[in-house]
Amino acid sequence: MTDQPDLTGAPYPGAPVTYAEARDAGVDLRRQRWGLADIAIAMLLSLFAPILVLGLGQAVGATPGTPVWLVLAIASPWIGFGLWPWLTTRLQGNGARIDLGVAFRWSDLGWGLLGGVACWVLASLVAGLTQRFFGDFSSSAADAIVESDGSKVVTILVLVVVVTLGPFFEELCFRGLAFAAVAKSSAARGLPAVPLATVVSAVLFTLIHFEVVRIGVLLTIGLVLGLLRALTGRIGASVVAHGVNNLVAVVGIVQVIDW
Repeated sequence: MTDQPDLTGAPYPGAPVTYAEARDAGVDLRRQRWGLADIAIAMLLSLFAPILVLGLGQAVGATPGTPVWLVLAIASPWIGFGLWPWLTTRLQGNGARIDLGVAFRWSDLGWGLLGGVACWVLASLVAGLTQRFFGDFSSSAADAIVESDGSKVVTILVLVVVVTLGPFFEELCFRGLAFAAVAKSSAARGLPAVPLATVVSAVLFTLIHFEVVRIGVLLTIGLVLGLLRALTGRIGASVVAHGVNNLVAVVGIVQVIDW
């Protein structure tokens, strides 16, 4: 099953605006044969890629805490988050730009900045509530960066990547592939496509981090990012918002690193 409604007419509810724009421009669109199974593949790749990549890194002499190890640990999940959504839509559809809404408009910058502030404010409120029950906590990625013994240059490079490439690849997977696949499948079954896509993509985004104490924080951020995708029909705004949210975390990391 391809989870594919008839796209010869109007796009399915929750479809990216880039699909409608391409159709209106007379682009010869292919049937989208990617679907829910591709979410599972992307998630599995993001889980197993670090094991393989870190294993190779260890084989060439990289040890935990070194700059090479840190870069591999942070970047390896992007094989699933970025490579698979790009590849499957290219092979089974019209490419990530059209099928997943990988586009940017200047209005996305404003929405993204607003969404980034919303992520920070709402997540801070949830974090405060969580601390009352579980005590102080931090993200595993932040701990890895703070505890690494890398050079200043490598550390700065990692922090820049966390604010830029990281948000792009994660949004390509969750607000791109996951959102569109769930919306497409839901529309084909007569279910509320946009609400389900928003919630499911946020839940998957939360679970893939494997940080139980941060479930509330991550779910809150995921819901805000999903609302931005639903509102704009593209991932541009959610990428910006994700980057802004990560930037706030990076500022906190910079203040505690022993330079």
